[in-house]
Amino acid sequence: MILLVIAIIVSVPFAVFALSNMQHVQLGLWPFDYSIEVPVSLAILVGMAVGLLLGGALVWVAEIAQRRRARRAERTSRQLQAQIEALQARLGPTHLSLPPP
Repeated sequence: MILLVIAIIVSVPFAVFALSNMQHVQLGLWPFDYSIEVPVSLAILVGMAVGLLLGGALVWVAEIAQRRRARRAERTSRQLQAQIEALQARLGPTHLSLPPP
């Protein structure tokens, strides 16, 4: 429900912007002799969406190394915990045990 309210709050300014800017603009790609005529609001909103997606993809790719390090640290932590438990079992209950992490 909260997500729907947030989506409506964010969507209303975009809709008002799109309805306010219905003039057409001609977009072309420089090395090619191709152009298309679209509303200026569509050109801007599509450009913003592409930028958002590319930025999100760049952040996701940049964090791959961090996620890999976190998985490696988690695996090492589990291995060390297993070694502690094995040593405690081998020493028996009469010896001083380590406090849990």
